[in-house]
Amino acid sequence: MFSLKQASFHIGSLEILSPFDLEFVPGQVTALLGHNGSGKSSLIKLLSRQNQVSSGSVLLDQKLLDGYSAKKYAKKVAYLPQHPPITDGVTVRELVMFGRYPWKGVLGRYTQEDHELVDEAIERVGLTAFTERFVSTLSGGERQRAWVAMLLAQKSECILLDEPTSALDVAHQYELLKLIRELNQSLNLTVIMVIHDVNMAARFSDRLVALKGGKIIADGTPERVMNEASLTEIYGMPLSTFTDPSTQHVISYVR
Repeated sequence: MFSLKQASFHIGSLEILSPFDLEFVPGQVTALLGHNGSGKSSLIKLLSRQNQVSSGSVLLDQKLLDGYSAKKYAKKVAYLPQHPPITDGVTVRELVMFGRYPWKGVLGRYTQEDHELVDEAIERVGLTAFTERFVSTLSGGERQRAWVAMLLAQKSECILLDEPTSALDVAHQYELLKLIRELNQSLNLTVIMVIHDVNMAARFSDRLVALKGGKIIADGTPERVMNEASLTEIYGMPLSTFTDPSTQHVISYVR
């Protein structure tokens, strides 16, 4: 999947990401953690080709990202930015159909298979009853599900999500991340996402990668990263942990 080799990112003379090596494992859910300004969104924008590396390289399946056409890249990777485009006047079905664009192009005609893939994606996220509803009339959680359905219809191997839960309440955060985890497991879908809530990330991810000041300071399974020393270093404040006796998940809290 993705491999970064001494990759860095600067804005002018300001170093946002220091040179680092990092590889992402296919089929895993990886959460990028860190406080605001740590570099996690800049990292996912390198993967999504929204930003270009200032030095080093980013590879996808051992090929430089620049070596992919937009169409070939979209067949491998689907990206949902933190602030998706305005969808006024667009129905759920129309939005999800956009996911088929990389396979069709501007003048391509949609086949029965395309329509079936769209129906399947909508069903997987639980929005079949909302197919003809305008996206703008949906709740925040439903709207995020519609965008995820669009990514599924794209039939990519990997999805990149930049703070998909940022505008959602706790209940909808849980439901969306639970859905993403289920899709990962049922479709062997690689997921890389930026997320603020470390407890949610630990519950629904295989791997946590934490950044601070543009440097990777922790990388491992939730069991390895969710400890007082690591969390205090990541967030710069005293955090403790306990194990939920009913789920055995490690949960952090401010001391």
